[in-house]
Amino acid sequence: MPKTKTLVPIERIENKIYLIRNHKVMIDTDLAMMYGVTVKRLNEQVRRNITRFPKDFIFQLTKSEYDFQRSQIATFEKGKGRYRKYLPYAFTEHGAVMLASVLNSRIAVEASIQVVRAFVKLREVLSTHKELATKFQLLENKFDKHDDEIQALFEAIRQLMETPNPPRRKIGYKRYDGE
Repeated sequence: MPKTKTLVPIERIENKIYLIRNHKVMIDTDLAMMYGVTVKRLNEQVRRNITRFPKDFIFQLTKSEYDFQRSQIATFEKGKGRYRKYLPYAFTEHGAVMLASVLNSRIAVEASIQVVRAFVKLREVLSTHKELATKFQLLENKFDKHDDEIQALFEAIRQLMETPNPPRRKIGYKRYDGE
């Protein structure tokens, strides 16, 4: 079996996963590069197999999303030869896998495995962060509870210290004015 070009490392793929509309997605230009096809061919295959790409697999960026992402990401740079006639598509993890199946090339299938691994790794990292945040919140609540108890103890001690002494009875004789 002839050796193909080296696949893109997972770390580089992770850097191409963006959060858009609360979805972790990859942009068509990045996927085309990884799958070894042109963006034109990639989008052509999507249009030919549109029934395989429901809304939760793919969506087209709006002009404002495109402008924002272009300002953040080198892939979206303006310039000669970089002009796009159409707004880019964003593919979720499932959309990226489906894309590999419609492209039907060995490179696309191998690259899709790397893409899935990158999404899984990102999910694991996010899950770890959520677990740590939960544990931290529990710990914080535990100390808050203790703080309340310690505060109540100090308040009780203060009240004991501030309790006024009962008024003393005067000792001695009452003065009699003669009447």
